Amino acid sequence: MSKYFETEAIRNQTDRSQFKEHSTPLYLTSSFVFDDAEEMRASFAEEKHRNLYSRFTNPNTTEFTDKIVQMEGAEAGYAFATGMSAIFSTFAALLNAGDHVVSCRSVFGSTHSMFTKFLPKWNIETSYFKVDEVDMVESLIQPNTKILYIETPTNPAVDILDLELIGKIAKKHNLIFIVDNCFATPYVQQPIQFGADLVIHSATKLIDGQGRVLGGVTVGNKELMREIYLFARNTGPAMSPFNAWVLSKSLETLAIRVEKHAENALKVAEFLETQNNVELVKYPFLKSHPQYEIAKKQMGLGGNVVAFEIKGGIEAGRKFLDRIKMCSLSANLGDTRTIVTHPSSTTHGRLSEEDRLEVGITKGLVRVSVGLENVADIITDLEQALNG
Repeated sequence: MSKYFETEAIRNQTDRSQFKEHSTPLYLTSSFVFDDAEEMRASFAEEKHRNLYSRFTNPNTTEFTDKIVQMEGAEAGYAFATGMSAIFSTFAALLNAGDHVVSCRSVFGSTHSMFTKFLPKWNIETSYFKVDEVDMVESLIQPNTKILYIETPTNPAVDILDLELIGKIAKKHNLIFIVDNCFATPYVQQPIQFGADLVIHSATKLIDGQGRVLGGVTVGNKELMREIYLFARNTGPAMSPFNAWVLSKSLETLAIRVEKHAENALKVAEFLETQNNVELVKYPFLKSHPQYEIAKKQMGLGGNVVAFEIKGGIEAGRKFLDRIKMCSLSANLGDTRTIVTHPSSTTHGRLSEEDRLEVGITKGLVRVSVGLENVADIITDLEQALNG
C-alpha cells in the first residue's frame, strides 16, 4: 500500500464486514462456524486457510501480527499472551533435548531464569558472553549449538550489541539468530535487515505504550515460524483477541509516540550527565555511550530508556526512589507515564549479586523509562529526587 511506516501501521486492517465499519471491530469469539462437513474437514486439514478456533488464529490477532510482520520485514509471525510466553514458546518449539544455546549475558531476568533453571530440565544448556566480549562468541559455539540469542538495547543496562557482526557469525555457523527487539520497537530498529532469523517483542511495553494489556509476538522466517505456530497451536499460549485489538490500535500511534519518547529521553540523559551525584549515564544516542557508533548504525532513534548510576550505592538509590513525586515507581516500561525502576530489587531481584554485577546491574543502578509528560516536569522530579 505504502512505503511509509506510519501509513501501513494505520491502514493495514482486516477486511470490512457487511456493516462497513471504519475501525476494526472486536471478534470476541472462541470458535468459528463452517458451511458443511467438507469445509470443516478441509479447514482442519489446512487445505483451506481460515479461522477455526481463537487459540489458533482470530481476525484481531491476525491483524496485529500482520502489522508487526510488515514493520519488521518478516515473512510470518504469531502473537502470544505475554512477552515471556513468546520467548519460551520460540525456544521450546525450536530446541530438542541435548541442544545448546549461545546468548549474551545481559538478558531480562526471566529469560535468564529460563536459560538456567528450566531449559536444563530438558538437557538444554546455555553459554553466555558479555556485551564487551563479542569476539569470544565463536569460541562458545559447540557442535550441538542451535540458537544465538541477544537483546539490544539490553535490559536494564541499555548496552548495544552489533547486529550485523553477530548476524554474520550466526550465518557462518548455520545458527538460528534470534533478537529481542523490545526496547527498540520495529520503528527504531529492524534486526532482520542485519541477519536475524526471528525477532521477539514484549508488546506489553512500547507497542502498547499505555500500560494496559499484556502481549508478546515472534516474527521472522516462515519455516521457523511454522514450527513455532504448531507448538503454540497445541500448547495454548495465544494472545487474546481483546488484547490484540488494543495492541493493533496502539501500533497506529507507535511512530509518533516513539519519536516523542526518544526526544524526551535524550534530554533527560543530557540532564543527568550534568549532575554531580550521578556516576554514569547510559543512553544509546549519548556520544558518551560505549557503543554509540553501533547504535547510530542500526537504530533510527535512541529509544526511551535511560540507565544511570547514583553515587552512594544502594542507600542513595533507595533515597532517590523515596523522593520521587510525579514519576511512577513500577517494574514496567514503555508507558506514556515516566517510570523509575531499581532493577537489583525488582526486575532482576531474583538474580544473585554476582549475576547482576556480571551484566552491569550495580546496587545504585536506576532505569528510567521516559514517558510523554512535558520533559521539564520529568527533569524537575528527577532533579529534586537526586538532590533531596
